[in-house]
Amino acid sequence: MSTLCRIGAVIVAVLWGAGTASPQSTAAPQSGAGAAVQQPNDYSKDASWLCRPGRHDACDVDLRTTVVAADGAFTQETWTADPKAPIDCFYVYPTVSTDPDEHSDMTADAAELNVVHQQFARFASTCRPYAPLYRQVTLAGLRRAMAGGGRAVLDRGPGYDDVRDAWRQYLEHDNQGRGVVLVGHSQGSYILAELMRQEIDGKPVQTRLVSAILLGTTVAVPRGKDVGGAFQHIPLCHTMSQTGCVITFASFRSTVPPPANTLFGHVTDSNMVAACTNPAALDGGSGELHAYLSATSRTITGTSQSRPWVVPDRPVATPWVSVPGLLTARCASNEHATYLEVTVHGNPSDPRLDDITGDIAANGQVLANWGLHLIDVNLAMGNLVDIVRQQAKNYVAGGPTRRPAR
Repeated sequence: MSTLCRIGAVIVAVLWGAGTASPQSTAAPQSGAGAAVQQPNDYSKDASWLCRPGRHDACDVDLRTTVVAADGAFTQETWTADPKAPIDCFYVYPTVSTDPDEHSDMTADAAELNVVHQQFARFASTCRPYAPLYRQVTLAGLRRAMAGGGRAVLDRGPGYDDVRDAWRQYLEHDNQGRGVVLVGHSQGSYILAELMRQEIDGKPVQTRLVSAILLGTTVAVPRGKDVGGAFQHIPLCHTMSQTGCVITFASFRSTVPPPANTLFGHVTDSNMVAACTNPAALDGGSGELHAYLSATSRTITGTSQSRPWVVPDRPVATPWVSVPGLLTARCASNEHATYLEVTVHGNPSDPRLDDITGDIAANGQVLANWGLHLIDVNLAMGNLVDIVRQQAKNYVAGGPTRRPAR
């Protein structure tokens, strides 16, 4: 089994145990040999952060993009950060650490740097970036939990404590009353959802929440409602002008929908459903995804593989590729899940390859219950940045604007 498959198998087993980002979560603090008291991290130190405004750090990377048009033409798109962005973004990254212990250390390795490049750095064109290092449950920790027949707790323990402490440090010393967008994926989304329940939902600081982007998780809402499941006062986003709301989805190919053993989009409580907000069409229906994909097909695992983008193959001179018109998405449901259905629009006259990478596979077979988890964020990156840009304008112009909660 490849490294990518092993990583997938480990995280899959643990995500089954982690449950959904809902108030019904039964995750408990860790106990036993691995539960030694750990000293709090000092988030007043620059070294405790992957990204902070004004630094040359993990968010200061080359984000130039080759736009591959439907006729095969290549054009280059530049990118710059906005040091005067009117709002902030606070990011918690997914399970990527290759450290050998159950929880990661506070040294940024290639895995943490890569995932920031993949999922967060581009937001710095619309918001000031804050990304704390935290002692997350590592791949090794997940592997041990699986081997022991147990589960790792993703939204408790030192990882959650670190993010909470970083959030409090940020609010006290950096926020200065500014609006803030929370951005998370997978383990990061589990932690941010718990942080929202404990520190934001229904509290005065909620007025500073521009939005929360919680991807690669399952956020529960009552059937036909926007609030009352995972969060009691924070609704789902339905328009780009709405602030103080949640954007959430887990993506699957239209040709490989969630199976009975799906890891995402399923809620066991019959009164609840998994929320899905389509970043390509927040008000409903289908829309075009503005994806930013690695030119070498690298995902959040750091695995790269050479692949052509057009036939005949031509070299791509930038780290990123965009493929306008190739991908659309809509929120969909089947008997197993509610999810973001991603369609690749193949065309024999289009020289672009009619496929995207991002699947976990074993022995040549796609693991359908995993979906497109590895590229959840990449698929909608352009849409999400556009939404945050519009939300920032609306927030600064008039404060939070909300649809009546259902």
